[in-house]
Amino acid sequence: MAGKCVHKACGKTFTDPEEDCVYHPGPPVFHEGQKGWKCCKPRVLTFEEFLAIPPCTTGKHSTKKSERLPISATPTIATAAPPEKPVIEEPESDDPDAEIPANATCRRRGCGASYTGSTVRDEEKCVHHPGQPVFHEGSKGWSCCKRRVLEFDEFLKIPGCTEKKRHMFVGKAKPPGEEKVDTVRNDFYQTPTAVNVSLYLKKIDKQRAKVELAANSITFDLPTTDNKRYQDTYPLFAPIDPEKSTFRVLGTKLDLSLIKADGTSWPVLRSDDKWTGQRIQIGNAGHA
Repeated sequence: MAGKCVHKACGKTFTDPEEDCVYHPGPPVFHEGQKGWKCCKPRVLTFEEFLAIPPCTTGKHSTKKSERLPISATPTIATAAPPEKPVIEEPESDDPDAEIPANATCRRRGCGASYTGSTVRDEEKCVHHPGQPVFHEGSKGWSCCKRRVLEFDEFLKIPGCTEKKRHMFVGKAKPPGEEKVDTVRNDFYQTPTAVNVSLYLKKIDKQRAKVELAANSITFDLPTTDNKRYQDTYPLFAPIDPEKSTFRVLGTKLDLSLIKADGTSWPVLRSDDKWTGQRIQIGNAGHA
């Protein structure tokens, strides 16, 4: 008998209950612009990259949803965030001469249509969300429409609110000749609990930037909007708590707040940096 798996990131229709299921056992985590899963480490900036994070656990399929709290303990839908002008980003389109792979999926949020090989592209109807995901006090929805739900699975099922001709399967072609950036300037200061780092790189592309925080290292993949890219992995002087550490992309730099795992004073940022043996005094940053 066929069933549909309820595990997050699986959702597969299966007939063999002993078939391996690859999924995320933990809930999604959205914090200060970062997106990921509580059960594994990758953190990304865009919602599309979040959906593409590979599942981290292998088990068996299940058709049983987690038990809900008793009605008396079930939270109510939170009130919406203070009114503000929604950020509507007009999705780009496919290049007219682009070759579309078989079974490609529309990249617009909330659509998910698959490419059928049709040559009559103007008859395609793409119903999608042009806005951004909105997560506020437990409620989940889109900035472009009003519906709000509590469960993440229900959020993924919210139907698109905008219709456009032609799906977007591959997007615009990226310009050739991306320039590699070998080094960037950085500096840091620390408090008893955190190391605050700045990497100076202009025009970082927020939609494509990736920062992976691990206990003893940070991996950067920072493309810019002027066709440059900086990639590196920093081995850290001392361990951090990657779940509590954060980062944000600004106009001229990337800022990180690295939460110390053991309160050690850091004389240098990287474990392979040279240092004199003197440790930097811990304190608060001075005021400009």
